[in-house]
Amino acid sequence: METNSRLILASGSPRRRQLLSMLYPDLMVMPSSVEEPDYEEGTPAAYAEGLAQLKAADVARKHPNALVIGADTIVVLDNQILGKPQNAGHACEMLRSLSGNTHTVISAVCLIRTGSELAEGRFQGMRLFSEATEVTFGALSDAEIQRYVAGGSPMDKAGAYGIQDDLGALFVAHISGDYYTVVGFPMRRFYTEIARFAPAHIPETLRP
Repeated sequence: METNSRLILASGSPRRRQLLSMLYPDLMVMPSSVEEPDYEEGTPAAYAEGLAQLKAADVARKHPNALVIGADTIVVLDNQILGKPQNAGHACEMLRSLSGNTHTVISAVCLIRTGSELAEGRFQGMRLFSEATEVTFGALSDAEIQRYVAGGSPMDKAGAYGIQDDLGALFVAHISGDYYTVVGFPMRRFYTEIARFAPAHIPETLRP
């Protein structure tokens, strides 16, 4: 793989952009426009990985000589997927269901290498993986939930909360697994995968 190939994030998430920009200041961001299918069958992890692959492939088809990163994060409670809230009332419902309970956050990543010539559905290589972290919420009062939702923070987040937010961080009593998986991008797993899949893209400061 050419060392000068572009690194493209196929996601509009400001959290993923911030995390990856710490490693790659010249990261290009080109969000996918693919329509996400509804969850119908299979495991939640397979669904999240499928979404990450759809997004990465959508962008990869348009950009030669690139390493494209697609990602998706879902929240799972009692085998039900909680997506982004549709409105403030929906966000409150989600947070009430999470209150005092343990849920799972799954962040999936798809890496796709493209060559100098693009062919439909054919890439130089692809790597797909996901990480899961269990998150336990403390008991939330209606006043806490309404105050958080009124601030607008939950509206663009799966499960209607962000562990990195001020109030969102206060909701979390315990996590088991990778913190950054809950933020939206499993940084350690990404580093180990890219070191094997595309070593030319190991950040310069981490190279031997």
